[in-house]
Amino acid sequence: MAYMPMPPYVARLRAAVGSELLLLPSASVLPVDPADRLLLVRHRGHTDGWGLVGGAVEPGESPAEAAVREAREEIGVEVRLCRLLDVLGGPDFEVTYPHGDRAAYVTAVYQAEIVDGTPLPDGDELDDVGWFDRAELGTLTLSRFAGAVLRAVGWYPDSAGRSER
Repeated sequence: MAYMPMPPYVARLRAAVGSELLLLPSASVLPVDPADRLLLVRHRGHTDGWGLVGGAVEPGESPAEAAVREAREEIGVEVRLCRLLDVLGGPDFEVTYPHGDRAAYVTAVYQAEIVDGTPLPDGDELDDVGWFDRAELGTLTLSRFAGAVLRAVGWYPDSAGRSER
């Protein structure tokens, strides 16, 4: 089983409810480079495809602060949040982790730019990172969560190969 970091707050909830579904606020970060490519990541232990930088909002933290922290922790970079793209939730944002824990996320989705550092997988939570242009997104296997976010914010190309954004 892969190591999956868990914030202390979530660990306390898990101690009470086990693997039952938890509703959790989160932040998703869409780093975009000057060539209009999007950075995606592969989460260790997940076999469902490319995913997004992001994670749970911790107590006392705003979604924007969580987005910046998650980018720093997961890919080792500093980001500037350019804009809030959407706040999303529902069945497509439910995740079952490899160890059985279930979470339903309500995620604040931010477009960002990297202002310092080179994105690299953290080695704990992530196995890989990659930059992809809009046309390439349609050829990738994406996690259900990532696919739902990218469709909702207009990044996923439609069937004709054009971006919805």
